[in-house]
Amino acid sequence: MAVIKANAYGHGALTAASALSAADGFAVANIAEAACLRDGGVSHPLLALQGCRDAAEVELAAAQDIWIAVQRPDQIELLEQVGPARPLRVWLKLNTGMNRLGLPAEDAALWQERLLRLPAVREDIVLMTHLACGDDRENPATQRQIIAFDHAVAGLAGEQSIANSAGVLAFPGAHRDWVRPGIMLYGSSPFPDTHPEHEGLVPAMTVSGPLIAIDERRRGEAIGYGGTWVCQEDMPIGVAAIGYADGYPRHAPSGTPVLVNGRRARLAGRVSMDMITIDLRGVARPRIGDEVVGWGADPGVDEVARAAGTIGYELLCNAGRCLDMTGR
Repeated sequence: MAVIKANAYGHGALTAASALSAADGFAVANIAEAACLRDGGVSHPLLALQGCRDAAEVELAAAQDIWIAVQRPDQIELLEQVGPARPLRVWLKLNTGMNRLGLPAEDAALWQERLLRLPAVREDIVLMTHLACGDDRENPATQRQIIAFDHAVAGLAGEQSIANSAGVLAFPGAHRDWVRPGIMLYGSSPFPDTHPEHEGLVPAMTVSGPLIAIDERRRGEAIGYGGTWVCQEDMPIGVAAIGYADGYPRHAPSGTPVLVNGRRARLAGRVSMDMITIDLRGVARPRIGDEVVGWGADPGVDEVARAAGTIGYELLCNAGRCLDMTGR
């Protein structure tokens, strides 16, 4: 179940669905995202992870054959009240320690039995949970969640799903009938302490822009808003057409790496709305028009995110906000 929510983490959901067509299904955040994929011609099974919020969404899910998660008592009540045109496939989400969404795992049999009594629900209910600390290989909470899930569903019929990206890569015990990789599909590691290459991951997104200015600055001159970075010597400063309006993190500090014409360089001064300023010392013969890579193969999005005090997920999603579902 390839997770392509949030416009495929900023990559374009329709493009991702085409690239990942070997997947058995796609997961998105909500009914609206799933409906857009159906309207775009995607015929794979689609799972709306947040489930249905009202009767109209139940009817839309039935009409477009969208699978739904059920994770709150009011969602079961909604299915008891609404008789859709055809029964829905339900993923019953159990709370085993994430404590965000999910019905109490200890009552899994009761929730399943209640759903199976409804004409609106198909018999092939999937039992699922979500890992809270999977990105920490040493945290015992993950194993506790797996044990709690197994205890809750013991003796219950139905396919099972536990593993997100971290579970796929690090916790074989979380591999069940369905796995739900997300961030790893886009070449970013779910683990803060490992490079994506160590997990066999290759980045799918490059954020770049042209070098639009090169100027020789004198020692002591301040660069950019607030004058927060000062030239230590006479030196070349470049300006590239990338900024926080393009999803580049505004809080990336001076020293954050970029790639200029295939050579590493570093930010010098604050990130602007549509420009960054770069210390070009060490870049041989830079020219106007040279490509400046904010992130891609090098530097990776996770390295840039760490420098900015955030995570790769946020940068990918922010960069994709200006894109349509085809990634354009």
